[in-house]
Amino acid sequence: MKLLRLFYLIPLLLMSSLMTGCGKSDGGEQQVSVDGGAVGFALALAVAEEYQKVNPNAKVGVAASGTGGGFTRLCNGAIDIAVASRVIRDSETKACEKGGIEYVELPMALDGLALVANRDNKFLKCLTLKELKKIWEANSEGKIVTWNQVNPEFPNERMLLFAPPVDSGTADYFTQSITKKRGNIRSDYTPSYNQNTLIQGVIGNPTGFAFAGIAFFMQSQDKVSAVGLENLDGKKCIKPVPLDNVKRNIYSPLTRPLFIYVSKKALDSKPSVENFVSYFVDNSWKYVDGVGYVPLPDLAYVKTLERFEKRKTGSTFKDAKPGQPIINFL
Repeated sequence: MKLLRLFYLIPLLLMSSLMTGCGKSDGGEQQVSVDGGAVGFALALAVAEEYQKVNPNAKVGVAASGTGGGFTRLCNGAIDIAVASRVIRDSETKACEKGGIEYVELPMALDGLALVANRDNKFLKCLTLKELKKIWEANSEGKIVTWNQVNPEFPNERMLLFAPPVDSGTADYFTQSITKKRGNIRSDYTPSYNQNTLIQGVIGNPTGFAFAGIAFFMQSQDKVSAVGLENLDGKKCIKPVPLDNVKRNIYSPLTRPLFIYVSKKALDSKPSVENFVSYFVDNSWKYVDGVGYVPLPDLAYVKTLERFEKRKTGSTFKDAKPGQPIINFL
């Protein structure tokens, strides 16, 4: 798909979009600044590109400094919109309060965190939550290093692990979902903010294993395999593909919402921001499939539009537990 190729072009597009967003022009009042997580970047970029086609004077800069970086810039007033692959933290909310920034929290899509194995791996078909925790939790560092230590039926082969850095939104969500504690992850793995790099690591290592956003898995699904996860009642092994498993929330607890957080100050003072966010809310569903994410349930889009129109500030997702239906918090 055309838009899916955006992931391969992120470095080039990022440089291009930054120059577009930061450059001065006669239509300066039309400028909108967006920054945040790499997961969600392609959707924001796709919407921005289409928006600029129908609004030629608009200048929308889309960057990807990470979810945490996006929140930092939002809260100090440096950007209008933060793209986030996790819910805003209390410390970030306090930073926004200190900076005088109220925000509107808008879910835009769903993502499933894929468990990725090498295509030639014959034993990693399904993992339990207990096994997944054993692989990744901090207490396993230097101790759980071969696959038979995870499950005696697995071979005595060394694990080679790949994942986003501990401070990424993806690792944040994963550790909370699987170990019940944010940041509870071993350090003896190969990290990369570029999740394509993680997939390539698995492709190049027969006993490699990674977790990554579903879009990154789908790009290379002819070269890697998705490992199933035993669902919460322990009766069935579920994979994030077909994507309907994510939309129906049965790939649990590794289904998560993706958000944009919009500065209310920017909404109230810059018509360009209001116009762009309105377009984003009304049209983002058209591009979700193309960039490898999953659309929200129809009712969630209706509720999200209501939230935007009412300028409802603050977070209602802070108390959401991994795997809970998104509609419960709208």
